[in-house]
Amino acid sequence: MQIEMKIRGLMVDPSTNMPIVILKDANSEALLPIWVGLFEARAIAMEIEKASGPRPMTHDLLKNIVDGLNGRLQRIVVSELRDDTFYAVVWMEQDGEAVAVDARPSDALALALRADCPIFVEEEVLRTAKVLPNPAEAAAESPELRRWLEGLGDEDLGKYKM
Repeated sequence: MQIEMKIRGLMVDPSTNMPIVILKDANSEALLPIWVGLFEARAIAMEIEKASGPRPMTHDLLKNIVDGLNGRLQRIVVSELRDDTFYAVVWMEQDGEAVAVDARPSDALALALRADCPIFVEEEVLRTAKVLPNPAEAAAESPELRRWLEGLGDEDLGKYKM
């Protein structure tokens, strides 16, 4: 079963200085943090902020290619968690046929934002990942990260800038 989630925020892990995308279950308070690379975080941040550069970024190019080939991005699915690495699948439709493409979650999320398509996470991924029931009950890896997540307010979840 797949659970629909939304991007709740983008921030920096204070202990590693790596960007984190926070996904939130649309029907509960559960949060799923996914650590991403700097370039992917920038692409996600730019789309969240509706900023654009002078030339198309890679994820803009990918969306333009799908559109140019008469395809439609249907959804992305964070499909697996193996050896502390998340995996994703981008689902597209072309000429009435469903096409699945393997992707890194960060790239899939950046593409989903541009295509305004839904984001899903496999229920098994949520069971095995360090899903945070809510910030007040966060069970993060380190006490420092746990304290940081517990102290987040709504104003913090949108302030990450690249």
